[in-house]
Amino acid sequence: MTTPLAESLDDPQRARDLAKMKRLATGLFVLAALVFLGCVLLGEEAGSWVGYVRATAEASMVGALADWFAVTALFRHPLRLPIPHTAIIPRKKDQIGTSLGTFVRENFLTRAVVDERLATVDVPGRLGEFLAAPGRAERLAGDAGAALGGLTDLLKDDELQPAVAAFVDRKLRETPAAPAVARGIELVVDGDRHQEVLSAGLTGLANFLADNRLVFRTRLGDASPAWVPDWVDDRVFDRVFDLLQGFLAEVGADSRHELRRSYDKRLRAYVHTLRTDPEAAARVERFKEELLDHPAVRTWSGSLWSTAKSAVVTAAADPDSELRARVVGLIRSGAQLLQTDPTVRELVQRQSQRAAGYAVERFSGDVADLVGTTVARWDTEETSRRIELQVGRDLQWIRVNGTVVGGLAGLVIYTVAQLLG
Repeated sequence: MTTPLAESLDDPQRARDLAKMKRLATGLFVLAALVFLGCVLLGEEAGSWVGYVRATAEASMVGALADWFAVTALFRHPLRLPIPHTAIIPRKKDQIGTSLGTFVRENFLTRAVVDERLATVDVPGRLGEFLAAPGRAERLAGDAGAALGGLTDLLKDDELQPAVAAFVDRKLRETPAAPAVARGIELVVDGDRHQEVLSAGLTGLANFLADNRLVFRTRLGDASPAWVPDWVDDRVFDRVFDLLQGFLAEVGADSRHELRRSYDKRLRAYVHTLRTDPEAAARVERFKEELLDHPAVRTWSGSLWSTAKSAVVTAAADPDSELRARVVGLIRSGAQLLQTDPTVRELVQRQSQRAAGYAVERFSGDVADLVGTTVARWDTEETSRRIELQVGRDLQWIRVNGTVVGGLAGLVIYTVAQLLG
């Protein structure tokens, strides 16, 4: 069985280089053997130099054979003989995988190593540079929109819609209405918004009266006794209508008018009543319950999920939507903060170290197990062949060097022996 990793390690060029080195190493051994055989055939009578050459060739053969045996024993049994302590990689493949996983965990996946490495890396700067790249914010916003659309497609509307409606209804019923109403009115009053509302109401009422002046005059004529002349009705109506319009204009123009002060006082008193009078709070609560039980409100709460989902998904998918524009703006602002704000940079740097340390402590064992189990799944012969393909060229150089060094060592030893003899 050939694993994906083994396939990734396969390299025809490496195979050719390995074959070339094997031929070189073997050729040197054959050359040394031929030289040795020639020296044996020539004998000592040919001259003293024969001894030196023979010793060199003999030692070269020994070195070549020894290194051939050592290199071959890593991957297979030499000459297919089951010699002990040979075929090391095939025989101990699983142990090697386990040891490799343990080595990685103990020497690379430790908090000290990760902290030391991250201390030299400008994490917020790199992250900010990544986010600030031209077009990156738009792409990330688009990816987020696509992810959101995919997530909502996975959610079941027929289950979520009633669940959301029930959740909203329960929360609204559980939340006391009187404190919320009191706080809302208080915020309006403190911001003087209630006076703006009153001004708008007065202006609206004045416009309504002016637009329907003829209607009110007709109603007055219908209600007036028949013996009252029309000119009297006109005088009375004009007088009353003008007084009312003048009053509305006066109140609207005078920010210190008595009616405004009374209106302000009554609203503040009502806020106090809502917070202190149980009966007033109960009336608000009953009104809230009646409102929540109204069919229109129940229909609205039932459609909350689908409405919100449709709005968000549509906005997320539209490159020109306000939502996408805001997301792009947030990403760009974040990138600028990561590059310029010292507080944000220090926080991100510290948190990245904490997160990396936690990940190392939490998952280093899993990584080691992954290495061990992955190596264990590899085919034994195929794994041995692939490893040899990766490092075999250097190992063949060991054979070449053994041949050369062995020959030199033999020459030195023979020379010393001759000098001492």
